[in-house]
Amino acid sequence: MESKLTLKLDSTSIKRAKQYVSRHKGNSLSKLVERYFNSLTSVETVREKKLPPIVSSLSGVLKKHGINDAKEEYTGYLIEKYK
Repeated sequence: MESKLTLKLDSTSIKRAKQYVSRHKGNSLSKLVERYFNSLTSVETVREKKLPPIVSSLSGVLKKHGINDAKEEYTGYLIEKYK
């Protein structure tokens, strides 16, 4: 079932989007927005998505250093700091 949606965007964005659609024949602005919303709301786990290298390099860094509960670790740090 299709429904209407009204969006308020700045005129420059609308102009650029229309130019993009005109260069890519067979597309419409509505389909472009629909595909974008679908990509934002698709159900994928983090492991299925390709993460940027910097994020991948940081993944699990707390566990590697023996920190299992970061919140508990930080709370302990603050208690010691403000004694």
